[in-house]
Amino acid sequence: MTRSILHMLTPLKHMSPFDVNMAADAGFDVIVPYTGVMVSEVASLVQDAIFSRAPQHGVRTGLFIAGKNAEMALDMVDVARNAFVPPFQLHVFADPAGSFTTGAAMVAVVSKVLREKTGQDLAGRRVVLFGGTGVVAYCAAVLVAQQGGHPVLVGYDGRERVARIASSMKERFDVEVEAVDGSTADLRREVSREADIILSAAAAGVQVLTEDDLTVANRLLVAADVNAVPPAGIAGVDVQAAGEPLPSGRGVGVGALAIGNVKYQTEAGLFRRMLEADQPLVLDFRDAYELAVRIAG
Repeated sequence: MTRSILHMLTPLKHMSPFDVNMAADAGFDVIVPYTGVMVSEVASLVQDAIFSRAPQHGVRTGLFIAGKNAEMALDMVDVARNAFVPPFQLHVFADPAGSFTTGAAMVAVVSKVLREKTGQDLAGRRVVLFGGTGVVAYCAAVLVAQQGGHPVLVGYDGRERVARIASSMKERFDVEVEAVDGSTADLRREVSREADIILSAAAAGVQVLTEDDLTVANRLLVAADVNAVPPAGIAGVDVQAAGEPLPSGRGVGVGALAIGNVKYQTEAGLFRRMLEADQPLVLDFRDAYELAVRIAG
């Protein structure tokens, strides 16, 4: 069989060792990282890759898109797809900073816990997302909106940046996402007051809500935190929590390890899907979510 080759692109100085290890363990024969790659360079790299192999070997050639910016990664996906010259194609999988699969896993696990504990789904739920300028919050907000929820992006440095991000989500995915200012403790408490679900994807080691803050969240059903570095992003959410009651007495928690287990299986599963497919695939966080839902059960 023709050897499987994965070309791994990032605009950053280094390719993530995490993603390289995941690809190797999934079974790719050859893995080549490319660093400092700009959007404008993707098309030529794609065409070098597809024209150097017979069309039937496109399914043995993959392109992985990394980095730390959701919109840039999605732009790279679009450029890569547009560079295809059928029947010359290859697989494309975007997971910048591993955050597409993390965000997908977060929403999938929270959805499962919400159903188990309340019998409800995300439709109509007000979902507040801290870490609103990051990739995890980006894809989680889109997924929540696509499930009928009302996502609210919280900006730690004010409303302006998250408002621009919400606008780009509307343009790209036709979803409605609210943007709010979370630059002070009082503002964060206020946005939590009307939250049904709180998702924290803030920087590691940053606590965005204290136990006192949670006492005002009278409607809280589920609080989830992807941060495994102390202190917890949301006070009282243990890293291993998988639906345990919160100390505040309202709602249940979902911790980083419960989310991380599904994230790991999702990223590994998408790499294996590329290796097993008989047609070239283009994968982003929406595909990750479909798989994460099945993995989460």
